[in-house]
Amino acid sequence: MRDDPCPCGGGAYAACCGPYHAGGEAPTAEALMRSRYSAFARADASYLIRTSHPHLRARTSVRDLQPSFAAGWCGLEILAVVDGGPGDRTGEVHFRARHRTGMLEERSRFVRATDGAWLYRDGLGTVSG
Repeated sequence: MRDDPCPCGGGAYAACCGPYHAGGEAPTAEALMRSRYSAFARADASYLIRTSHPHLRARTSVRDLQPSFAAGWCGLEILAVVDGGPGDRTGEVHFRARHRTGMLEERSRFVRATDGAWLYRDGLGTVSG
């Protein structure tokens, strides 16, 4: 539905992360991080694999992502953003994501692909609960 709220908290899904999930490119590292969070909440494995760095794509399958889909994601808080803008080659987003039984806090690192698309490279995180 057009007015359904986006899981990332950025407004209506159709105007927030929906266009990226449908094939559009996120313009910033933060937009990609938010859209990846929404993809976890919506169990969109193909988007998560497509927006991962090639070194992760080679090691990630839909089966690998299943436990994360079952977590019951219920809130995202952006704590800090370093670079990751339209003119940058790298970026970092520090966030906290709540799920049914706890929380994940991570500093995700992003890089630009040769075609200009942002990709998730890796992250340093802690899980509670």
